[in-house]
Amino acid sequence: MQKRKRLLFGSGVVLLAILVTLVVWQGSFTLGSFAPSSLQQTFLFWVLSTVIFILTVTLGFILFRTGVKLYLERQSNRPGSHIKSKLIVGAIALSVLPVFFLVLWSVSVLNRNLESWFSHPARNVNTELIQVANALNQQEQDKLTAQAQLLGSQSMAQSADFYERFCQANHIERAEIENPGGVHRVLCSVQNMSNTDLVSVRAKTAAGMLSVSARMPLDLAAKQREINNYVSEYNRLAVDRKAFRSTYLMLLTLITLFILFFATWIARYLAAQISTPIIALLKAVEQIRKGNLGYRVHVGAVDELATLVKAFNEMTEALETNSRELEARRRFTEAILESIPTGVISLTSDGRIQRVNRALMGIFPEEQVARAARLSDLFSREDTAEIRYLMNRARRTGAAGMQLEYKAERSVLHLALTVAALDEQRSSGFVLVVEDTSDLLRAQKAAAWHEVARRVAHEIKNPLTPIALCADRIALQLDRAEHSRDAQAILRECSATIAREVESVRSLVDEFSQFSRFPAAQPVPSDLNEVVENALAVFDGRLAGIQVHKDLAPGLPAVKIDPEQFKRAVVNLVDNAAEAMQDSLVKHLDISTRSTEADSVELIVADTGCGVSRDDKEKLFLPYFSTKGRGTGLGLAIVNRILADHEATIRVEDNRPAGARFIVDLPTLTAAEHDSVELESKVAEVSLRESRS
Repeated sequence: MQKRKRLLFGSGVVLLAILVTLVVWQGSFTLGSFAPSSLQQTFLFWVLSTVIFILTVTLGFILFRTGVKLYLERQSNRPGSHIKSKLIVGAIALSVLPVFFLVLWSVSVLNRNLESWFSHPARNVNTELIQVANALNQQEQDKLTAQAQLLGSQSMAQSADFYERFCQANHIERAEIENPGGVHRVLCSVQNMSNTDLVSVRAKTAAGMLSVSARMPLDLAAKQREINNYVSEYNRLAVDRKAFRSTYLMLLTLITLFILFFATWIARYLAAQISTPIIALLKAVEQIRKGNLGYRVHVGAVDELATLVKAFNEMTEALETNSRELEARRRFTEAILESIPTGVISLTSDGRIQRVNRALMGIFPEEQVARAARLSDLFSREDTAEIRYLMNRARRTGAAGMQLEYKAERSVLHLALTVAALDEQRSSGFVLVVEDTSDLLRAQKAAAWHEVARRVAHEIKNPLTPIALCADRIALQLDRAEHSRDAQAILRECSATIAREVESVRSLVDEFSQFSRFPAAQPVPSDLNEVVENALAVFDGRLAGIQVHKDLAPGLPAVKIDPEQFKRAVVNLVDNAAEAMQDSLVKHLDISTRSTEADSVELIVADTGCGVSRDDKEKLFLPYFSTKGRGTGLGLAIVNRILADHEATIRVEDNRPAGARFIVDLPTLTAAEHDSVELESKVAEVSLRESRS
């Protein structure tokens, strides 16, 4: 604001100085020899000076205002200010330079002409013309003087006819004589005699003073008048030479100001015609750069600029249409990428990560994915080299895939990787698809073990019956062989051993059978806390030396499970934790439930046992894998099978400070399922009331 005030103040001072200068310059017209010689010239000078003054002030104001406006626009970096100022300054310069040189040439010509008109030779010619005219007049006077003397020498007694004839013969218009007594006598006279072109002389005679007047010859009189007029005009111009020069300069100044005035307006008009569409296009480009593709240029333009504006609007309309289509396609693609369970990574040609989808955070740690910029931030050096090999293959073939065993922080994942090139030239980048096949491989292994268990159970079960029958017969015979006590003891011991081993084999067969022929789950809406309580009731009095801590969150959402099967899964988890803490000095068993933000509940069983190694975490839920020497390896496999039937997941983590934590993630009832359960319960209550009534 202060800068603007200072600029306006300085502009006012400059404008005031210009006005004072113009007023002083206008007043100088009335000084010295420049004073007009007539009222007409005075009025002409006043009109010219006034018009020049007004035009000068107007032109100065326009130029000053235009200059200030251009300066402010350039200082504020307004779009198009530079090209606008160049157009205006260039147009004014192109008009000022020719006018300037034309004025210099005109003033030079004027000065040379004036100097040549009123030079010393010209003045000499004028003087000589005056002398010639005077000589002619003197010649006529001398001739008339001789005629007057001749007429005066005649006797005054001559008749009037004599004098008339004498006058007519000598072209005398009038002759009269004045005697000493003052008496005038007209000797001859022409009627209607005019005074123009007459020459009069007086001659002294004996009779008195003779006055004779005669007309000059016509050609001689005309030449004398022409000479007199020329001399008079020349003298008048010589007197008004400065006034004439000033008038001419003022007219030249007036014409110059008119030219500059119209040149300035034309320059402003042409600059506006050119710069206005360009400025509008610059603003439109700025709006487009900011993302406003709906912006259009609505400005009057002609010729090629109109074509340019039209083409720009058509281009932005096409851009907007393409942008909408690309945005719709992008949203569709993002929706697909965010909904699929497979991880997707967008890569540049040099292996830099551009974008990942949400599913990738379920495979890798979220913090690691968030800060990953290259493949080496997610994979090891060996794995990155394998993926780059796939990228090179994809450049040649379009797509390539491989299986990769990824060692995570808490487990080992089996990943299926597929690399695809984005375009036919295979230079724009790649898409890396990461699929966690750990559950699939685990399920395939479990299915294979199911088949093995079924066949093993079938093969073991066949000889169990004869063995049992034989043991029964041995026991029966022992009762009869009372005569031999040693044989009886031996046989009893053998039969007991056979029965015990048979029972062990039967137990093994039962576990095989349960694993291979697991009954179908019958899920119903249930309370997870109640199922956990029922499972812990099985261990009453059987967890001696173990501190059990329960933290069951109240008000958990209902879950849809088979209570008996899920109870068995919880029993297996608790039993597995108890066995893991047999050799531990500190035995703490923590069982807790909680609700998560992902419409699910978690069951956590944590122990302070020996824990699970990193390599064993991947194999822990496979059939017949056990870290205990006498374990069958089916307990956690059965748990995994039950949870899979309930669409639940289980994972194992390290417990702090020691042991392992088994986390079961179980989905809750949806709103529709919850409403359906309430409706079924109400229908059941109504049916029960009707049956009782």
